[in-house]
Amino acid sequence: MSDGFEQQHPGESVRVLVDGHGGDDAPGMVLDALQQVLSPVFAKRFAAPLTFGIVGQEDVLRPLLKARGLSDKVLLVPAADVIEMCDAPALALRRKKNSSIHVGARMVRDGHWHALVSAGNTGALMAVSKFILKTLPGIDRPAIASMIPATNGGRTLMLDAGANSECTSDHLVQFAIMGSCYMQAAEGVERPRVGLLNIGSEEIKGTDVIKLTSTKLAVTGLNYIGNVEGTDLFTDKVDVVVCDGFVGNVALKTMEGTARFLAESMRAELTSGPVAKAGALLASSALRRFKDRVNPGKYNGAPLLGLNGIVVKSHGGADADSFACAISVACREVNENLTDRITESVQELMDA
Repeated sequence: MSDGFEQQHPGESVRVLVDGHGGDDAPGMVLDALQQVLSPVFAKRFAAPLTFGIVGQEDVLRPLLKARGLSDKVLLVPAADVIEMCDAPALALRRKKNSSIHVGARMVRDGHWHALVSAGNTGALMAVSKFILKTLPGIDRPAIASMIPATNGGRTLMLDAGANSECTSDHLVQFAIMGSCYMQAAEGVERPRVGLLNIGSEEIKGTDVIKLTSTKLAVTGLNYIGNVEGTDLFTDKVDVVVCDGFVGNVALKTMEGTARFLAESMRAELTSGPVAKAGALLASSALRRFKDRVNPGKYNGAPLLGLNGIVVKSHGGADADSFACAISVACREVNENLTDRITESVQELMDA
């Protein structure tokens, strides 16, 4: 059994393919995550049955699948090459056409699989996916959309989170449209509030590109609330935050670092002495909830919005739990028919 396509029937299941070689701890981490998502508890989250596959070097992956008892549960799609984290995206695109990312993207393009999930080289994943899958009508560049926690149990979508370091005002407007469509389709927000990340809320603040973007967003028909600042990201003030990939990536990594710093500092203080340990024991349930809420891995899985197909990027340093979260994002996007819904919404907004 090399790919299992003869066992699949269109419309019968959500079919998600994972990159077996993406991530710092792959392939072991990827296989551990697959064991998690194959559980009945995970499957109950979705209306349709789930089918999972792994793409990569057969001689490496097949023995590992067998050792974990997954040979009959996970379909193996062979790929000869591996794109390393240090590979330049342009060279990986041209010289490693049989890599796990290339093969995975072609499988999605040709309809054999509904989605690809990878923790591999971000630049290469974006370049290969854009080249093979192409972008949706009216979209020039795909964007990485990252979900972050907000107050009162809310969630805020920020894009771009690292795919495009330099953007024009038109690119930022397209990101806003895609982000708004995503929050409607995936999160059920009826009229998402869209904000433009800036150094101040005043209209006179920001670069010429930001000012022009704000002017254009005001006439799109989106629920545009104007400029927002970094302090607004975790509030319930905004649903979609738009920025270029340079700013977005720095902001996202700062958030993740801050979350880890808070967790480590709290752990150190609560184990500093007998009284602190007693207090920690009494507050253990609350502390566990806090840790879970600020855990970056819980929000792992950034969709590459704007592609003519579903691709989800996981953190390169993901563990099995957080990679399983990225797989969940892909399953939800397929289950909600997200690509078609975004295409329709983008067209409606651009025609308005």
